Amino acid sequence: MRERFTADLKTAMKSGDKQRVETIRMITAGLKDRDIEARASGKTLSDDDILALLQKMAKSRQESLDIYEKAGRADLAEKERAEIEVISSYLPQPLSEAEAAEAIKAAIAETGAASIKDMGKVVAALKAKYTGRMDFGKASAAVKASLAG
Repeated sequence: MRERFTADLKTAMKSGDKQRVETIRMITAGLKDRDIEARASGKTLSDDDILALLQKMAKSRQESLDIYEKAGRADLAEKERAEIEVISSYLPQPLSEAEAAEAIKAAIAETGAASIKDMGKVVAALKAKYTGRMDFGKASAAVKASLAG
């Protein structure tokens, strides 16, 4: 993925796409920060870690977009929308509602979860398989509902 960021940055610079250049630079800066944190603990970032970072960045931009739209700041909202579009281009296609429900059922069966106490195991199994493709906030709620019901 890192090579893709570098190649896309060069392409965006050559084409004069300032918004894309800014956003890719923001992504690479976030990656460098994460690399430094990981190095301190003796780890290296995997592609799953990079996807998680991109998801977090997109979610943060979406929250800002909502705030700017409510405040009537169309200029700032448009900037956030453009950043979300660039970040999303690096994320895999998200699971549909039906696919997410099936994945949750499969994870519950796979882990042998029987109660809410086993929720952590189920969410960990989902994260291992679907990082970058699933909103784990919604998934956690769905797992909880499945195990409680």
